[in-house]
Amino acid sequence: MALYRDQGVVLRTHKLGEADRIITLFTAAHGQVRAVAKGVRRTKSRFGARLEPMSWVNGQFYEGRNLDIVTQVETAHRFDHLRSDAERLHRAAIMLEAVEHTTQVGGPDRAIFNLLTGALRELDRTGNHSVLPAFVAKLLVLEGIQPQVDECVVCGNHENLVAINLHQGGVLCTDHRSGQPITDPVRRALSLVFSGQVRQMLEETDPRIADQTELLAIQLLEQHMERRLKSAGVFQAEV
Repeated sequence: MALYRDQGVVLRTHKLGEADRIITLFTAAHGQVRAVAKGVRRTKSRFGARLEPMSWVNGQFYEGRNLDIVTQVETAHRFDHLRSDAERLHRAAIMLEAVEHTTQVGGPDRAIFNLLTGALRELDRTGNHSVLPAFVAKLLVLEGIQPQVDECVVCGNHENLVAINLHQGGVLCTDHRSGQPITDPVRRALSLVFSGQVRQMLEETDPRIADQTELLAIQLLEQHMERRLKSAGVFQAEV
């Protein structure tokens, strides 16, 4: 078996046998990795606490036929606020689930890794409500989906843009509406992200508009993935 080292964010864990866990990570060089962490559920485990979801770690792994094996792990970056704030926790959970379901095992993508770690750091540092919709919009772009949000995709009208439909390629005016409703402030927030002005969107978007943008961005991502995000359902129920 080949030995390798990589850094990654823990996306999900689940139990295996009496004392082990299967850890799903998204790593910088190997993409999504599923690995067994042996003995981490024992009270004497040295690194079980470092392999909880949202942990950003440096790890050493052995390649396995079906699952790799975690042999060493240390914390690469500490998120001091994500787990102590319910809203930040839920938003981070949506990011992790989105990355898990839009990537595949063995598919390295440094751009997605940088997007995820950058968004988690910003969310941990500021709690800004715009972080999640900006993350989702950029993830859609990396998935090859960049809706037209500045004019109706049917007629080119720049006014009365009232809906957005991924299957049609973007926003639609009153005469051609279909898909999800969209307001002008939400459309402008998304436009900033899609045009690369993420920092401006984070700094200028009102929290109420950010929340509306967040809900719409999640709906668009679910439409693209053709599945519901369980974490988003829990979050929306509590907002």
